[in-house]
Amino acid sequence: MLDRLGSGLKDALKKLAGKTVIDKVAVDELVRDLQRALLQADVNVKLVMALSQSIKKRALEEEPPKGMGVREHVLRIVYEELVSLMGQSAEVHLGPQTILMAGLQGSGKTTTTAKLARYFQRKGLRTGVICADIFRPGAYDQLLHLCRQINIPCYGEPGVTDADQIVKNGLAELAGNEVIIIDTQGRHALEDNLIDEIVRLNVISKATHRWLVIDAALGQQARDQARRFHEAISIDGVLITKMDGTAKGGGALSAVSETKSGIVFIGSGETIEDLERFDPNGFISRLLGMGDLKALVERAGEVITDEDVDVNAMLRGKFTLRDMYKQMEAVKKMGPLKQVLGMLPLGGMEIPQDAFDVTGQKMERYRFVMDSMTPAELDNPSIISGSRIHRIALGAGSTPEEVRELLKYYKKMQRALKGMRGGGGKFNMQRMMKKFGGM
Repeated sequence: MLDRLGSGLKDALKKLAGKTVIDKVAVDELVRDLQRALLQADVNVKLVMALSQSIKKRALEEEPPKGMGVREHVLRIVYEELVSLMGQSAEVHLGPQTILMAGLQGSGKTTTTAKLARYFQRKGLRTGVICADIFRPGAYDQLLHLCRQINIPCYGEPGVTDADQIVKNGLAELAGNEVIIIDTQGRHALEDNLIDEIVRLNVISKATHRWLVIDAALGQQARDQARRFHEAISIDGVLITKMDGTAKGGGALSAVSETKSGIVFIGSGETIEDLERFDPNGFISRLLGMGDLKALVERAGEVITDEDVDVNAMLRGKFTLRDMYKQMEAVKKMGPLKQVLGMLPLGGMEIPQDAFDVTGQKMERYRFVMDSMTPAELDNPSIISGSRIHRIALGAGSTPEEVRELLKYYKKMQRALKGMRGGGGKFNMQRMMKKFGGM
């Protein structure tokens, strides 16, 4: 969903960048292209129409700020209106708290509970989890397995059918933890007894936060469940799961407006690390190809030490093979390469899919090849000639073709990362317009 929506939005802005005159006709065409991209992503039609009218009105009536061209001004308006469409992000405080998780069966609530525990654990907080899902067979075993992977205590009472008692006992058992996350049962629909139970658990746990887990595949249907849960327990944050595999994610995003609370996290992968703090500015900036350095620095700071890699060097966009060696090791800790590069300010540049297709096995083979290089070759890959390639291959137990493949991959990454220089992590209209070829 994010790839398709991002491509649609960038295409619309590229058209704008190529216009010689920004008049009503140009603005109307831009708005039509934006509407098409948003509606294809299942964003609510009323919200799309409201955004369209606001962009038209502002683009045609507002005077550009001093020193800003008309095209830059219109682009800034589009950016601001898209951020407004996404709503605000819900607050996450890093202190003692109890979080009650709500959602329908199949929303990914149990997996998200473990991911959330991992998030707080990385922030240095003692975290424990309670499994109060008494409806789904295997829920406790699943949560226990996930928690054991990250050394998080998980309390549950398999076979017991009293969720109220499980939560009371779990709170007592995990009292020494700073963060306690309660996974509750989900059903196939919003039955009254599901709502009644979570209302009781909210009272028993004295929950600091009540967070709703929504499957992005529900699209606009998520609106009804968001409203019902909010009426029952006053939802103050939403987590949207499976954003990496659906065309309806825009509907789920826009459905959050029912809770008036904002999005807390987005899940876009299957590993325990694939949970990301939602920031509307960063989210839209990334969709438009301007990256999200704030999220990248946060993720890097959580999983990478100074010994692993110099993050500042990574953000400069110019590196040697020695840097790439370190970064390959670091990227394995940070998550999928495509997600990491999505946080980099690459403008309208499209990175070939094969640039991401370096599997763990290939990374290991590349590491052996680089181990066979001299310090001078690692620091200055341009000196690697045909004879050096054969020597490197022989030393690594590899082939000259594999060495050339590594060098080709390195050059591809080097070209891609050059787009980062001068980024500074801020949304820069002039730089974006240049990327789109319009200035």
